Amino acid sequence: MKERTLQKYDLQERLVKFSASIILSTDALNKNYASEHLIKQLIRSSTSAALNYGEAQSAESRRDFIHKMKLCLKELRESQVNLEVLNEAKLIDDYTRFNSIIQECKELVAIFTTSIKTSNGK
Repeated sequence: MKERTLQKYDLQERLVKFSASIILSTDALNKNYASEHLIKQLIRSSTSAALNYGEAQSAESRRDFIHKMKLCLKELRESQVNLEVLNEAKLIDDYTRFNSIIQECKELVAIFTTSIKTSNGK
């Protein structure tokens, strides 16, 4: 049981750090109308994933847990596409800084995809 609690905390911590890294790295983006729009949406989607994960931890049933985990995955995928758009539109001035954020987002998407599949199989 202790190991399971540690895993939950680690994932929550990763989501919080992911959200915070986006907030703290927005100055590495080229500022214009398009980037301002995408930045605001990226902050909303990344923080939503962390907040929904917190709700998933107090889910009332397995079905409720899976639903909240799917919300997290949806928000992470939105963040991932947003990062791809920012990159493709050359709105990232400091790609080195954002490379680790992009990688972390991909890893979180993979973790949530696997977790949802595992939960659905039980």
